Amino acid sequence: MLVMKILNLKLNNYRNCKNLELDFSSNKILIIGKNAQGKTNILESVYFLSHLKSPRTSNIKELLNFNAKKFEIDANIVKADTSIDMDLCFENSKKVLKLNSLKTTPKNFKSTIKTVLFSTEDLLLLRGTPQDRRTWLDRAISQIYPAYDERLSKYEKIRIQKNNLLKQLEINMDLLDVYNQQLVITASNIILLRQKFLKELKNHAIIKHNSIAEFEDFDLKYSIDISNIKEIANYLEIQLRERKAEEIARKQACVGPHRDDILFFINNNDATKFASQGQQRTIVLSLKLAEIALIKEKIGESPILLLDDVLAELDDIRQNYLLKTIENDTQTIITSVDTLLFDKQFLKNVIIYKINNGNIIQ
Repeated sequence: MLVMKILNLKLNNYRNCKNLELDFSSNKILIIGKNAQGKTNILESVYFLSHLKSPRTSNIKELLNFNAKKFEIDANIVKADTSIDMDLCFENSKKVLKLNSLKTTPKNFKSTIKTVLFSTEDLLLLRGTPQDRRTWLDRAISQIYPAYDERLSKYEKIRIQKNNLLKQLEINMDLLDVYNQQLVITASNIILLRQKFLKELKNHAIIKHNSIAEFEDFDLKYSIDISNIKEIANYLEIQLRERKAEEIARKQACVGPHRDDILFFINNNDATKFASQGQQRTIVLSLKLAEIALIKEKIGESPILLLDDVLAELDDIRQNYLLKTIENDTQTIITSVDTLLFDKQFLKNVIIYKINNGNIIQ
């Protein structure tokens, strides 16, 4: 199994990291620091390379260091035994993306590197909102099926146009029907791919879950349990007809994948309502490890795992399982307040950085 790896990372005016250069040549990197010192910003910058989005904000300008006009993220990575230089510059609300010094498209750029982020916020995935779960799902899918982002973008444009029409005092009903027809086509494709991905992910997640909690039956489903694209389209057409008056009254689109959810079950019970905190954390851990396994399966390389202060929130059993599972063939960048959570064996061949106020200290 090939290992995707970052060898070197440079940050310039990225949040509080004004000028930072880090050697990431090991498979294990540990970044130590107190809260708000910049360790999460480093992980966020790596995630940004793979998604061109932040897991923490939708406003890219927030990533700029105070009073800075631009930020830069430069990384040298190894992928399929080939060295690639990734350069990202954000200035004047625009991103300039380069691979090996040549300008490239966002699609090509973010498909170069794959990451799986596991943070303390992810532990709240089951108790969070459907929007939180959809965001996790959409970003996970886009790393394996790059065309998915284009489908989502197309759907969002049509949905916004429909919402704008529904807000008008006099609604053109013919135009509303046109938007609904367009939404059915794009929505059906999105729902079908979400279901396909979840089925593939579930195969790996059940194995991971059984390794931690062997006496509990885990399952997950998409909220629309129809797997034929024609039947999905028919279902959406019926829903749009039946809820047309509601959409007009509420002045917004109420039917479509922007309202769907992912359902989790433990022993056939709704895990969002009945699972204990430990059970919910086992589910999230299983999902993250399943993401890694699925990326390996699909692209033949292990992604980069980003663990952001999450180990302190897991008990010894889950900590040990996570660290042993990823130790051999996954480059892992970990943030923590100290090294106390790690045994001497794990700390062998680990590059350790201590960070304070965006700077590396000895």
